[in-house]
Amino acid sequence: QVQLVESGGGLVQAGGSLGLSCAASGSIFSIDAMGWFRQAPGKQRELVATITSGGITNYADSVEGRFTISRGNAKNTMYLQANSLKPEDTAIYYCNAVVALRLDGAKYSYWGQGTQVTVSS
Repeated sequence: QVQLVESGGGLVQAGGSLGLSCAASGSIFSIDAMGWFRQAPGKQRELVATITSGGITNYADSVEGRFTISRGNAKNTMYLQANSLKPEDTAIYYCNAVVALRLDGAKYSYWGQGTQVTVSS
């Protein structure tokens, strides 16, 4: 089984910064893409940013230039540095990873439990 654990959420004032972390563990052969998604109350879950195993990144227009996604040297960790936060960034932030459990095996998508980010005005 694969587990993703997020950390680093919290309460911050508008204009402030937060750093989120995600660590993947379990029977992992390799991790392909990883990403951050978020879900605000009453809204659908939306993409924030993704990063491939080769380091190619993609950002939602709403966070481009303010957020930075990265992966750790161990490749099973991922980070999100969120700067210039706005009240509309308030949401539960989820970590996602596309994982291969064995060589030449199928890939599966896993989700973390989420971490709350609240930005006060």
